[in-house]
Order: sequence, then C-alpha cells, then structure tokens
Amino acid sequence: MNSLIRTVDLHKSYYDGVTELPVLIGIDIEVDKAEILAIIGASGVGKSTLLHLIGALDRPTQGRVFFENQDVFAFNDRELDRFRNQEVGFIFQFHHLLPEFTAIENVALGALIAGKNSHDAHDSARKLLDYVGLSERLTHHPSELSGGERQRVAIARALINQPKVILADEPTGNLDRKTSAAVLDLLWDLNDRFDQTFIIVTHNQSLAQRADRLIHLVDGRVSDQMQVVDL
Repeated sequence: MNSLIRTVDLHKSYYDGVTELPVLIGIDIEVDKAEILAIIGASGVGKSTLLHLIGALDRPTQGRVFFENQDVFAFNDRELDRFRNQEVGFIFQFHHLLPEFTAIENVALGALIAGKNSHDAHDSARKLLDYVGLSERLTHHPSELSGGERQRVAIARALINQPKVILADEPTGNLDRKTSAAVLDLLWDLNDRFDQTFIIVTHNQSLAQRADRLIHLVDGRVSDQMQVVDL
C-alpha cells in the first residue's frame, strides 16, 4: 500500500443511555501523499467525526486508521500524543487560538510541546507567519486580528512541526467570500510548493471543486468518490 492514510471498516457510534446512535458506518477510504481530498455532505452525516478519527482526536467504535501503514490506535498514549503533535496539523472553522498569547506565541507553542528550544520554536514561528503574510502582526493577540488573519495564524500553527497531513474542518466557514478565497489560495500554494497533503471537510462547493478528489458522505456512509476534473 502506498497510501499515506487508510481507514478500514471505520464505525463510530454514540450512546444516549441504552440507545446506540451510529454516526459513521463502515468507512473505507485512502488518501495519497500530496493529495487534496474534500469531504462533503449534509450537516450531521459524520464529516467532522471522520476527521477527528483520522487525526486521533477520538477513537472509533470499530475499525482501524492506518498512517503510513501503522495502525494509529495501536499506539500507546505517548505515541498518540506524538502523532497528533508532529504528524498531523489541525485547522478548524473557529481558529481556537489562545487569547492570552500573541500570534507568534500561538504558533510556537506546538514546537515547544514537541521539545524544540524557545529560540528555534519562535524562529520557525516567525518564518511561518511571514510566509502567511503576517510578519507585521507577530505580537498581536487574536482579539487584535481580523477573522482572516486569525485563520492565517491557525494555518501557521498547523504547519509548525512540518506535519505530513493537515486536517481542515470548514477552514473558511466563518469567513467572508474575499477572505475565504485568500485563505484557499494559501492552502493550495502549500500543496503546490511543498506537496502538503490536505483532508478538508467543507460545505463550500467552490472549495470542493478545487480539490483533487471528493468523497460524499450520506447517512454515515461513503455515497460516492470522484476525481475532480479541471475544465
């Protein structure tokens, strides 16, 4: 297998007392290195749940997630922490920046957790913030940044440990059209320049049509998979 990520018979249920509430039912997908995969579907079909399982933010009820042919949920707690910190970057609809930290501190935090010294972590954070166009906003707190700027900080934070895949959950869902387009251009530039792999959950049809491939979820199952053809 040459895929970067592979899920096998992935199920996730929640329980309301004694009642089982299935969210994902038998998901089998593969994601190649440098691919941009968009996951689409109506609200409540399990898109975000699937992303959380792939990133080991939650555990499946049944099934397995393989990352470079390693079973993620066979990792012990320390190995899982390392996987989430170093192999995967996360971008959410709401940036989840720490309000008491500046932009550079928010970005550097992941590198510090990974064991980098403060000088190297902040140097890497500074370079990333320059790359995303925020070299003049290093010492600004999230409350002092626009929505698009906060999301750019979140993208830089996701990149700090050079992850092999970035999982993005509605990354433009809270932005206006112009700002959304600028953020998407940045993500695609990352893919073009650095072969960055992305799995993106979205309701945004224009974003989905720019991806290499679409997966459509319906009622917790993969309804359709298709390559996106540029016209």
